[in-house]
Amino acid sequence: MLLLDHVSLSVADIDFVRPFYDAVLATLGADKVYDRPGALGYGVRCNEIEDFHSCLAVYASPEARPDAQRHCCFKATTRAQVRAFHAAGLAHGGRDDGAPGLRAPYHANYYAAFLLDPFGNRIEAVCHRAE
Repeated sequence: MLLLDHVSLSVADIDFVRPFYDAVLATLGADKVYDRPGALGYGVRCNEIEDFHSCLAVYASPEARPDAQRHCCFKATTRAQVRAFHAAGLAHGGRDDGAPGLRAPYHANYYAAFLLDPFGNRIEAVCHRAE
């Protein structure tokens, strides 16, 4: 079961984070579904026939504040995607918050990388499969 239909993050400046999200989400195969003033959307939107998709929205908000407890994790199908996600994030203004690697406390094949987006939101990519 996929629990989330969509998730939203807020940032102070969309133009500041656009290159970052375009790059990191492309490494995971997520298409941009909209790009308008004040909002970006990635993934696949649900409809009345296909209700199993998920989507990330990034909204501009002058009141937005980074919060270390705010965290979004994206699924990767390979460990190579996790590494590409991390590298793309660093190349596009993100900051390292955990290099790609196994996180055994979660389970033996939990392979993840963590980034802070240019605004300070914490995001992760994880592959649950063995290499």
